[in-house]
Amino acid sequence: MTHPSLGRLVYLVYGTVGALADVPPPPAPEEGTMSFLTDHLVVGGVRLAYRDSGNGEPVVFLHGTPSHSYEWRDVAPHIEAAGHRVVVYDLLGYGLSERPAHRDTSVAGQTDLLGHLLDALGLEEVSLVAHDIGGAVALRFALAHPGRVRRLMIMDAVSYDSWPSPTWRRIIDEDLDSHAALPQEEFDALLTRQLSMTVADTSRMSGDVLRAYLAPHTSRLGRASFFEHQVRHYDARYTEEIAGRLGELTMPVRILWGAEDQWQPLHYAERLRDDIPGAELVVLPDAGHFLMEDAPDRVVREIRDFLAATAVS
Repeated sequence: MTHPSLGRLVYLVYGTVGALADVPPPPAPEEGTMSFLTDHLVVGGVRLAYRDSGNGEPVVFLHGTPSHSYEWRDVAPHIEAAGHRVVVYDLLGYGLSERPAHRDTSVAGQTDLLGHLLDALGLEEVSLVAHDIGGAVALRFALAHPGRVRRLMIMDAVSYDSWPSPTWRRIIDEDLDSHAALPQEEFDALLTRQLSMTVADTSRMSGDVLRAYLAPHTSRLGRASFFEHQVRHYDARYTEEIAGRLGELTMPVRILWGAEDQWQPLHYAERLRDDIPGAELVVLPDAGHFLMEDAPDRVVREIRDFLAATAVS
């Protein structure tokens, strides 16, 4: 449920989401966003920012939180160059996509939107590469639509009861609304502390890179949206309710995990490997939760090799 104060703030900026005519136009990228997305598409009555490029078998990338599609900037172009059609997009309520007042932006809601996006792009069957909450979206989608997922790679995904972290749980339970009203400087300090935990090498989360992760939230609306569309929906019920069904997955699955992940400990990756038939687990040393920041070249190699190894003849 949208909290009245936050919902009103989003409503005042964007208006009611409904028919196509009511969908707000794409915003200009905020300074520092460094987004490599190029287009906007209305699906399911909401606007998603996306990039669809290249030719060949389609691969769709799903990002995590606190993040947006910027996290794939050093990965997705290499998969396109390897001969794939690559789709990258910002989840609803994230990055440059719409931040609607009265729309479900939970993992469950994002799963439904993924189906609408594939339909709009004319993609019947795809490979999914998904990180963090994107991994939960991908797992839910693969269980609901197994015929549409050719291959599945998940990276440091939320699963079972692994989320939210103690910090986010405290904020959700005690004072979510007061955090949503934080002054910009205090908000930036909070999110910077959290983002510094996502990498094994903290120098990688600094300068322009850090500014790009903070950029979608450099406004009152951006800060309110972060807590309303992201933090409010950190809820393990979305992963716990599919835990008993993971054995139904039949497509090739590779699990890629940072050995130094402070948010999603390695034992969750091992549990996923054991519960998903035939799943492979690859652990990257000296990499944290945002392993694409710590080890982009290795991530590219793993994705490329996985797609090649499981190619349909």
